[in-house]
Amino acid sequence: MKTLRSLGTIHDIPVGEGRTFAIDGEMIAVFRLRDGSIRALSAVCPHKGGPLADGQIDLKQVVCPLHLYAWDLSTGCSLSGQSPVSTYPVRIDNDEILLEI
Repeated sequence: MKTLRSLGTIHDIPVGEGRTFAIDGEMIAVFRLRDGSIRALSAVCPHKGGPLADGQIDLKQVVCPLHLYAWDLSTGCSLSGQSPVSTYPVRIDNDEILLEI
């Protein structure tokens, strides 16, 4: 059964950055994109465990800060030949970040 988890307000994540949240034993990175949208995916790079929330983002991808591998923010598919990462439904409701688990 899927549930919604509040992660705080959208103002907790600066535009163009990501933050990591520990939810039910999973590390999840939530990104606030420059167009105002948000995305959520696994916060751990499958290559060597790099912190994806600290990576560089644009409107389509996140680049791991350790070895520069990239993942699509919408699908979690690797853009550089690595394993995919999980994505999570996330939305904003009255400035509150809601993640579906």
